[in-house]
Amino acid sequence: MKTAKATIGNNSYIGAFAVATDSFVLITDASTHTERAILEDNLGAKSIGMTIDGSGLVGVYVVGNSKGILLPEMAGKNEISKLKSALPDVEISIIQTSLNALKNNILANDKVAFVNNEYSKRETDKIGDVLGVEVVKRQIGLYDTIGANNILTNRGAVLNNTASDDDLSFMKSRIPRVSQSTANLGSSSIGLCALANSNGLVVGNQTTGFEIVRITEGIES
Repeated sequence: MKTAKATIGNNSYIGAFAVATDSFVLITDASTHTERAILEDNLGAKSIGMTIDGSGLVGVYVVGNSKGILLPEMAGKNEISKLKSALPDVEISIIQTSLNALKNNILANDKVAFVNNEYSKRETDKIGDVLGVEVVKRQIGLYDTIGANNILTNRGAVLNNTASDDDLSFMKSRIPRVSQSTANLGSSSIGLCALANSNGLVVGNQTTGFEIVRITEGIES
């Protein structure tokens, strides 16, 4: 598995600015050619620049997998149109919810989405329909922000350092491989510190070698 350290906009919380799937990477329009090249090379997927309501926090507000992308209501018409043009074969839809930091609250791959317990049935139905997955409400460790604090790919999962034995057992019953780690020198917000898919891993540049080993244990086949 390819692995690299990186920053986006000199920020090591790279997962706040991008979303990775096996098919594409969505990244802030403000990213540089070099930053995009690192992601494309290590994740084996094309990058698409975008914003949400003019914000570069793509990895906070946008969630997706190879089948679909969910955007918050604040997304502008031009932003939606640009994304649809870039990904004509991917379903792109707006979800109406007060939990509009979608990637912070949804942890998805191409088979399942684990979501914040506070999402309603209407919201979970929408998530499942657009992403084409089973939806499971779940808190992991101390955090309802399941997307911000964990990593999930089609090959496995990495849980934050507050995850309990019950959390680990539950995820191991649903996901092929599971490990537990921090990133960026001890941060529990591992979903905001890293970008991963079936092809590779890119972590914030403060992430230690030991943390990289622990992360790859969960997502490397």
